Amino acid sequence: MEHAKTESWGDRVYDIAIYTILTIIMLGTLYPLLYIVSASLSDPIALIKGELWLLPKNITLNAYKKVFQNPDIILGYRNSLIYLVVGTTINIVMTTMGAYALSRKDFKGRHVLALIFTFTLLFNGGLIPTYLVYKNVLGLYNNLWVMVIPSAISVWNLIIMRTYFQTAIPYELQEAAFIDGCSNIRTLTRVVLPLSMPIIAVMTMYYGVAHWNSYFTALIYLNDSWRLPLQMVIRSILIQENMNAMAGGDGESLVEQQLLVEGMKYAVIVVSSIPMLLLYPLVQKHFVKGVMMGAVKG
Repeated sequence: MEHAKTESWGDRVYDIAIYTILTIIMLGTLYPLLYIVSASLSDPIALIKGELWLLPKNITLNAYKKVFQNPDIILGYRNSLIYLVVGTTINIVMTTMGAYALSRKDFKGRHVLALIFTFTLLFNGGLIPTYLVYKNVLGLYNNLWVMVIPSAISVWNLIIMRTYFQTAIPYELQEAAFIDGCSNIRTLTRVVLPLSMPIIAVMTMYYGVAHWNSYFTALIYLNDSWRLPLQMVIRSILIQENMNAMAGGDGESLVEQQLLVEGMKYAVIVVSSIPMLLLYPLVQKHFVKGVMMGAVKG
């Protein structure tokens, strides 16, 4: 009995320690996010003076007004949404078809194909050969499709989805569909996909975040400013610090422009994060199940 009490006390200490560590991690994660939101809503003078710690000081929406009035940011936002929707749709379709084929036990050569796909995770031609192929062979240089076609399939995500099909969906269910006269396409669309919403939600999240945050491909292969995604616009704002032109106009003085720039830097980060913040709650209920089922074995 005394031994049981000792274990119970030890369990409580363990729980307290775990919750304390998790709380510290949570605060360390949330504080930068809350600071950015507060900074975007605060008076730039308070921001420059270092008076802002957590809550907004002298709330103003001037930074957001300038962000939404700027045509470069609006155009970049539109481009990123197009790349996100088109690219993620292609990703889900291609990854689902490839994963289903590799999960079929009656598909000869699937192990060889899986090995070839896995090889690409470890080795690639490098940036210069890839650039030459995209430009001279595929004609994707300064082409909108360069943002979605080369990244049509992530091998890592393909392996996760294939594993989900193998472990979460009984093979006997697919055999029953074939006995009833279903083709492979019909089995995939009528039997497999309705049971695969968790993994599809996970893949949508993975691919969506990757497309929304993508800027390196645009930096290398896109030349026209009207094709650039939002992340490239943000890069020019935060790294090249050329926001004076964006903040200018309406007769503001140079000092007013400099002050407004400080708030716009944070406002544009908040605005660019909104789509992903809206996407995650939609797939959150499937997220854990999809990841765990897809990662049981390789």
